[in-house]
Amino acid sequence: MKLAITILLLAAGFAQAAEMGTVLRAAELKQKPFADAAKVSDVAAKAAVEIVQRQGAWIQIKADGQVGWVKMLNVRTGNSQAKPGSGGGGLGSLVSVFQTGSSSKTQTTGVKGISKDGLKEAQPDMEQLAKLNGMQVTAEDAKRFARAGKLEDVKVDYLPKSADSK
Repeated sequence: MKLAITILLLAAGFAQAAEMGTVLRAAELKQKPFADAAKVSDVAAKAAVEIVQRQGAWIQIKADGQVGWVKMLNVRTGNSQAKPGSGGGGLGSLVSVFQTGSSSKTQTTGVKGISKDGLKEAQPDMEQLAKLNGMQVTAEDAKRFARAGKLEDVKVDYLPKSADSK
């Protein structure tokens, strides 16, 4: 029983340790987790980084005194050259098992877009809708464009209805 309590206390102490990672390929460090966000700096391939937080397909890191966002797939979590307690081996791996149920040797990343709550709270952007409507063309304009590009009409039949469809 004392051993279990000691292990849990050690795990709690290591839970505060920063998660480390390695940049797989050179990447731009962004101010925000968006492809078109302003660039903070560049991060070199194989750079050791501290992982601050995650958001969708992005991960916020500290690298060379800079903090910013990179795509999650550009960073391998963990560190093969790990320091004691950093989660890269030994007691750090044991702590990782307590925290996540795994040793962190394999991770899968899935990003599916908007969350259920985000979908419930979604609001239309009427300005963008007006802009999109302003790009609308007439059927005759579309035909003229197609002729200029030497495109041809191709009739594609509808798929037959399946027995399952009503």
